[in-house]
Amino acid sequence: MKKNVTYIISDIDKAISFEWVAQYLNKDKFNLSFILINCKNSQLYSFLFQNNFQVFLIDCASKKQIPFSVLKCAKVLKNSNPHIVHCHLFMANIIGLTAAKLARVKSRIYTRHHSDYHHIYFPKTVKWDKYCNKLATKIISISDNVTDILIEKENVSKNKIVKIWHGFDIDLFVNFNKEKVEDLKRKYNSQQKKPVVGVISRFTHWKGVQYIIPAYKKLLEKYPNALLLLFNAKGDYEKEITNLLLEIPEQSYQTIKFENDITNLYQLFDVFVHVPISNSVEAFGQIYIETMLAGVPLIATRSGVGNEIMQNKINCIEVPYQNSEAIYNAMLFCLENRDPVNMMVKNAKESVIEKFSLHTMIQNLEKLYLL
Repeated sequence: MKKNVTYIISDIDKAISFEWVAQYLNKDKFNLSFILINCKNSQLYSFLFQNNFQVFLIDCASKKQIPFSVLKCAKVLKNSNPHIVHCHLFMANIIGLTAAKLARVKSRIYTRHHSDYHHIYFPKTVKWDKYCNKLATKIISISDNVTDILIEKENVSKNKIVKIWHGFDIDLFVNFNKEKVEDLKRKYNSQQKKPVVGVISRFTHWKGVQYIIPAYKKLLEKYPNALLLLFNAKGDYEKEITNLLLEIPEQSYQTIKFENDITNLYQLFDVFVHVPISNSVEAFGQIYIETMLAGVPLIATRSGVGNEIMQNKINCIEVPYQNSEAIYNAMLFCLENRDPVNMMVKNAKESVIEKFSLHTMIQNLEKLYLL
């Protein structure tokens, strides 16, 4: 008998990982449906609708609406009667797990997509994390870092936690589309500036973008034709980062709030920088894996899954936390040492290509759903 699985997801426009699950989860074993919270008119909704998945939309514009949204979600679940509910992201966890409990869904899973973010920046919110931990029958941890936080800071039983790394469609990164890459170059680097330093990080304090800009400013002294491309350039630390950018020539950088074609985008970069400010703030960090798969030299601090895969000067250049000078020196090393850097890039791809395949992730999910 097929198992009915309902994904409950909140506050997402586009997330290719959910598209991959929808496409590749075994249709002989599972019927997959979706409840999207605050995702009306999203690219995710369009994809699911166009591919004939059953999708329900729920709006929850404020905390006051949560009780109503829970009841609406519970009604949907009672009517569809899933064997499993799988929730993703904070609002979906609260609404979805509560509704699933009310609807008497026995298997209530959520994937923990954040690490100690609430503990550091929003301590009053930790009680809601613990509430979700209690309601869930299983919690998917996406890294050892998340597992440690769940056990040590939130007292979750080891028996409730299942570790499943994010998976990636390897071919999209390794065998990139050359025509699309050229389109992206014309879009973001029409003057063919070099070297190109890439960053894909929200403008929020813990991502550490504020330490990249001074390093890049110094790099411009030696490479005045360089270009800094800052993608996903929005967030609660935008004002501070914008002030730092005022210190470098306007023609030497671009800020881009959103680019849909991530898999081909990496080919624009001569070097990529990702420097979260501590080893625990990143829950996973898809950037680590994507950069390595795409064959771009990676400069990074250890955080999230980076704690598990980074090997300094073997598959990346590791830099200390909150250290612009070290980032600058790492940029110079990557740009001026072709042979060891080419070997580092080769090692990086080999180190992640099997562990983080989409096939492995889907298999692990199916194994969990069949328990």
